[in-house]
Amino acid sequence: MAAVELSNLKKSFGSIDVIKGVDLDIQQGEFVVFVGPSGCGKSTLLRLIAGLEEITSGTLKIAGDVVNEVPPSKRGIAMVFQSYALYPHMSVYNNMAFGMKLARASKDEIDKRVTNAADMLQLTPLLTRLPKQLSGGQRQRVAIGRAIVRDPRVFLFDEPLSNLDAALRVATRIEISRLNERMVDTTMIYVTHDQVEAMTLADRIVVLNAGIIEQVGSPMELYLHPDNLFVAQFIGSPAMNVVPCTIEAGGKAAVVKPQGGEGSVHTEIAIPDSAKGSKGMVGVRPEDLGLADGRETIFTGTVDIVEKLGEVTLLYVNCGNPDEPILAKLDGIANIKRGETVSLAAAASDIHVFDEKGIAFKRKTTEH
Repeated sequence: MAAVELSNLKKSFGSIDVIKGVDLDIQQGEFVVFVGPSGCGKSTLLRLIAGLEEITSGTLKIAGDVVNEVPPSKRGIAMVFQSYALYPHMSVYNNMAFGMKLARASKDEIDKRVTNAADMLQLTPLLTRLPKQLSGGQRQRVAIGRAIVRDPRVFLFDEPLSNLDAALRVATRIEISRLNERMVDTTMIYVTHDQVEAMTLADRIVVLNAGIIEQVGSPMELYLHPDNLFVAQFIGSPAMNVVPCTIEAGGKAAVVKPQGGEGSVHTEIAIPDSAKGSKGMVGVRPEDLGLADGRETIFTGTVDIVEKLGEVTLLYVNCGNPDEPILAKLDGIANIKRGETVSLAAAASDIHVFDEKGIAFKRKTTEH
């Protein structure tokens, strides 16, 4: 299969710069997921790799070969789109075999590849059906199977599950995960806006924002050690709580004063003495907050909304700014009612601190 290398890759539409100089190395066999808000350039970047958009400047290599001017059909890639784009009058078998037939592959080779792909995707009992006789998840698996039989060097997925309902998204995501385990040497690049897809499928996640890369890393690296405020609030659902603070002291037990909090908050982040007295932001994820119960309180406020989901209870707590409540995600069914006053706490190791530019003060890196 193939590695993919992007060197200072740029894409402009007229005077509008959409991709602003991206450098990225994707190793053979990696499953890399592009995430970011709408308009960040993730789908455009994927289309540049596919050859569906012309590169404005920079270099794109696949398996060590520069492919800037190589047409899509010659790049050794296969792409799966949001839309299944199946031929309605053809059976599942013929939909999967169509590309190979156009390439004049032998009947035996076509049958071998279609049979292997169908077995891999649990489509064997469906090979004689028409697309209209399939569920949405089955149709998307046929589209994936059509890509597999081409034996590409690189798989590209452009939000392939976005048209499915919640249950089908889960089932098809599991199928893609199994496919990745079976095709260990195949390079896969996947675009999604879905947090769960990114966190569960990716070897590495690329977080994009306004045409630039904010951070690249494993899912847990981005979750536990975000480089900046943008990544901290984008990775994780619900999003991280963030409030302004004044940074008081350095050393490994840095102290900050969050707006709406009580007293100081101890962290395990080594903040330099030069930052003392500066403005910043303190962040804590909803799942890291719990009832204080004698621990050092970070936030105290009135519960505005209680959402009991069974496995967790979400508390929206007004700590002085009703437009930006603090969200706590408690395990199980919490016996807390709207209007109650609660005090919330978190472990020092779960506190994040950012400077006034949104750059994270780093804690000691651990294994993921």
